[in-house]
Amino acid sequence: VQLVESGGGLVEPGGSLRLSCAASGFTFSRADMWWVRQAPGKGLEWVSRINSGGDSTYYSNSVKCRFTISRDNAKNTLYLQMNSLKPDDTAVYYCALEGTGTRGGGTQVTVSS
Repeated sequence: VQLVESGGGLVEPGGSLRLSCAASGFTFSRADMWWVRQAPGKGLEWVSRINSGGDSTYYSNSVKCRFTISRDNAKNTLYLQMNSLKPDDTAVYYCALEGTGTRGGGTQVTVSS
């Protein structure tokens, strides 16, 4: 199993970023997937989930109405569109394969002016 995140960076408050997660080594189209994040000095926060078919999603209260999770099963790729970013969104973002504890190496998102 390999998960590789990309798309992080430095953005000003109110800005947007789109994260991607390239998946390999398993049947991505059958896997429920998560985005999780870890802010400096804090524990993991389970931010968003999408089922294998892409027709059921979950968002934590902290990101609801600002973030959108999606997937392209033909490309084995998971996405997280992040809008109206806040300084509290600063964290390392990981994609994770549900039920396995497997995460990628993460991508840093920093929201600062």
